[in-house]
Amino acid sequence: MRRISSRLSLSRHQFYIFGPLPGQGESVIQILILVTPNFNLAATASFIDPFRAANYLEGDTRFRWVIASASGGACQASNGFVMETRKLAAVQGDAFDIVVMSASWSPETARTPQLLAALRKWARAGSVIGALDTGAFIVADAGLLRGRRATVHYEHIDAFKELHGDVEVCEDIFVLDAKRFTCSGGIAASDIALHIIRASSGDALANAAARYIFHPSLRPAGTSQNPAGAEPLGAYVPGTVRQAIMVMEQHLENALPIPEIAERVNISHRQLNRLFIRHVGKPPAVYYRDIRLDRARGLVTQTDMTMSEIAIASGFAGQVHFSRAYRERFGLPPRTDRVEGRIPFEYRAWPMHRKAGGDA
Repeated sequence: MRRISSRLSLSRHQFYIFGPLPGQGESVIQILILVTPNFNLAATASFIDPFRAANYLEGDTRFRWVIASASGGACQASNGFVMETRKLAAVQGDAFDIVVMSASWSPETARTPQLLAALRKWARAGSVIGALDTGAFIVADAGLLRGRRATVHYEHIDAFKELHGDVEVCEDIFVLDAKRFTCSGGIAASDIALHIIRASSGDALANAAARYIFHPSLRPAGTSQNPAGAEPLGAYVPGTVRQAIMVMEQHLENALPIPEIAERVNISHRQLNRLFIRHVGKPPAVYYRDIRLDRARGLVTQTDMTMSEIAIASGFAGQVHFSRAYRERFGLPPRTDRVEGRIPFEYRAWPMHRKAGGDA
């Protein structure tokens, strides 16, 4: 297999984020996708499909991929679909230009010494190492994101920050840092793939592949997962409300009084209350409490932090008040939610992430 990893040196350039590549199209780019039980099928398929389209449109194999898992054979995704995979042991001696870790629920259960060692080996050999969705937790567990910027789906950002304080976490749809990339999941995985196609094979093929899979535009690095003022269905929220929500999100641990938030966005408390009820459907105090509880639930179900630590991190003065509010919002106390969850076992992630050495 011809090695071309040196041609995939990453750049922060907002368009050619993988850097301009000499000798474009001369070699087949070899890609390995490692999946875990309950992996994110949508993100994995979104990553693969632009390469399939590029090969088809070129009438030639520009990209070749292998899908593997720790045990090989049938691997069930988080939505119940099953994918056939090769065994990690059968491919860990092979060379790949890009190695991508794809996970979803319970990535810590796939964090085996064999997998972490294989990721480190490919990184030392010069492979670009990527991650889709919670695959970033595993790549970080391997020590391959230390001192770098990274992202995960916004649902897991707080847990990722708690577990990997040596990683600079942001809320972009994807992040490039040296020979690493992380992706929040979903169709953002297609953006990463299209950038790879653009860097390796040029604009024409990347445009053709994007059109073929009906990907309307190629989003650049730095695109937020939740851009201000954007709603998929076109709903409009006044700027004052968005600003107030931004202030709330910046003060989840040290909660601010609503009158102070109103003052910060230059509006009266009464007017802020009226706008929230009209456009958000609940008073600002209730909305603020709810987003703090949403953060708390992520920490309850995705980390092994104590309940008292979570209460403080979510802006609650005491654990009793926290537990009462949690039960009111989610229908069960936090300790029960951590152990049982409320969705079928095979699709749940409670508890989702544990610090290294903390597995029970």
